Amino acid sequence: MTSALRVMVVDDHPMWRDAVARDLENAMYEVVAAVGEGRQALRVAAAVRPDVVILDLRLPDLPGVEVARGLAASSHPPRVLVLSASGEHEDVLEAVKAGASGYLVKSASREEFLDAVRRTAEGEPVFTPGLAGLVLGEYRRLATQRPADDGPRLTDRETEVLRLVAKGLSYRQVAERLVLSHRTVQNHVQNTLNKLQLHNRAELVRYAIERGLDEA
Repeated sequence: MTSALRVMVVDDHPMWRDAVARDLENAMYEVVAAVGEGRQALRVAAAVRPDVVILDLRLPDLPGVEVARGLAASSHPPRVLVLSASGEHEDVLEAVKAGASGYLVKSASREEFLDAVRRTAEGEPVFTPGLAGLVLGEYRRLATQRPADDGPRLTDRETEVLRLVAKGLSYRQVAERLVLSHRTVQNHVQNTLNKLQLHNRAELVRYAIERGLDEA
């Protein structure tokens, strides 16, 4: 990475917010802002354009889900990693539907958190263990309610990468499985996103599940 990853922290508890920012800075990330309110987060994000936003769901003025939705609809949408005390399934699903790339509970270790930030920046969905299956299950449920269209034509390699991504493999695992470089896998995923006019890996996984690629 040629420059430090730009991260914004959104949490209404000052001590927790400061601790998260300190951990990020110690890991050589650039904390471009640390704020405690949702509307403020949307204004600041538009100005500083972070790569990743660490977002709490419980904010005093605007629900975190609405903040995630606003960030996703912005002209320069960052990737959003929810860091919440709640592990409730409804909260997880609402956050993902609003555009969050991942969801981590606050009981995660410092190492788990920093790894989740890195993976989020790389475009991977990151979830506290046990929650990834919940999200995939919801995608499968929704897939039974809508017919699949033919969609743009993908190359055989793009389809192969998409199939493994839908099975829950990380980019590095896909690269090892197909004997490709990590960068090549990222390029295939980005090309597929562009072809399908999707915005993130969570949407890509849903597309694949709707077409049964995760079962192939």
